[in-house]
Amino acid sequence: MHQSDSLTMENMVTSFVSPSPPTGNGRHIELAGIDLWLDARIDNIFVYPCSLNLDRFKEALSHTLSRWPLVAGHLLLLDNDRYFIEMVDHAIPISIDNNHSLLQWPFDSTVVVENGYSLMKSYFNFVQNQKLLDNSPYEPLLRIKITHIIQSDQWVIGISWAHVLGDAISCLHFLNTLSRLYQHLEPCIPDPIFERRLWQEKEAASSFLPLMNLFEDAVPKERLSSNITNNLDNYSQINLRFSGEQLTQLHALVNETSVTIHDVLIAYIIVLLNTFCLDNNDECIKHTSTIVNYRGVSESIAPPSLVANAVFRMLSEDFDDPRSLSNVAQTIRRSIHRSREIEFLEPYLATADSLMRRNVREKRQCRMTHYGNEIVINSNMKYDWADAVDFGCSNQCRFYTTWTGPYYMRVFRLNPIQNGHDWEERDRQGVEVAFLIEKSKKIQLMTAWQRDLDDKFAQWKSLKT
Repeated sequence: MHQSDSLTMENMVTSFVSPSPPTGNGRHIELAGIDLWLDARIDNIFVYPCSLNLDRFKEALSHTLSRWPLVAGHLLLLDNDRYFIEMVDHAIPISIDNNHSLLQWPFDSTVVVENGYSLMKSYFNFVQNQKLLDNSPYEPLLRIKITHIIQSDQWVIGISWAHVLGDAISCLHFLNTLSRLYQHLEPCIPDPIFERRLWQEKEAASSFLPLMNLFEDAVPKERLSSNITNNLDNYSQINLRFSGEQLTQLHALVNETSVTIHDVLIAYIIVLLNTFCLDNNDECIKHTSTIVNYRGVSESIAPPSLVANAVFRMLSEDFDDPRSLSNVAQTIRRSIHRSREIEFLEPYLATADSLMRRNVREKRQCRMTHYGNEIVINSNMKYDWADAVDFGCSNQCRFYTTWTGPYYMRVFRLNPIQNGHDWEERDRQGVEVAFLIEKSKKIQLMTAWQRDLDDKFAQWKSLKT
């Protein structure tokens, strides 16, 4: 393991950590078109009330990189249109900042922080996406910043992960391995697989194009700024929290064993919006677009331990009754079942792959825009980030992330809650749902939601669901 200080500033130093032993051996992993999120990254924060041993952290990172040589690689463009990650055992930069000015971590336990990027950017050393777009071979694909808040002895880890490495699940599995090796524990997941299936143009099907507005409507980067400005001017962020008990109560409202608690949770929010905020038929939500993880459907498509962008957006059918909990939940469940069918999945992914390659060639970027009558679901309910990356601070690690969009629902497990010097017993089954909604509709939604919590969803019990 080679470590050296490359930058020293007041209260901050940057070190470089290499894989030990080096295992990349210059191998090339060719990226599929659906991996080419060159303009995107995953930025997450973890906060700990217990001390981190920096030498042990660097040693654990060194051994994790040895097991995950893809992360210590760099992006490589060959033949003008073939992208690779070359596993060259690069060192990963870790910036360490000793903060003497803050009394304590300034945020509560809300997972998706409103205006998170502007408020939390000082806790990150970001991967430079523009360098990846410019095909720079020297930009690290992972950057880490550790902030030690001296007065409260809290430790903050900011992770910036290039999306070309893989999706959020890949990032989580890497960080879980790092956390476990730091604790001198063996990883609890299978060894990562980096080689991925490469899709062929002849496998694509034009019949899938109507399902792919996200890729079809990609625009030059300079046209994206107007969307961001519009969101800030016209939308407010909503953070809805549900306890495990409340989720059980919701699920009991739908007398249907085929649907999950997650299906009913999403259906409830949709019906709540349609009933109290979007009563105009032109506005109401009529279908979902769910980001689905397809690992494990087929070994030939994506084995369970694949490190890649193994997710896609699955469009549901229109609801027969947009104000029926049962109908909406069952429609969502049917779309998930459909997404697991190999006969559907193969041509769908090949078509998406072709569109993403075209967008990269033409320097077009996807607009994370809101389409009428649609809500997007990007759920991490299955994954407990705070627990998986706790570095031994059991039930006391808090996890934060920084973005959502109009009617773009992000779902996470609840953070632990600190009450003074004590920690409340954590509700491991509870969730937080965050999204943006028009400012004019926020009070209506929050009033209806709070009334349901107070009444234990009594109004829905008397209705045909």
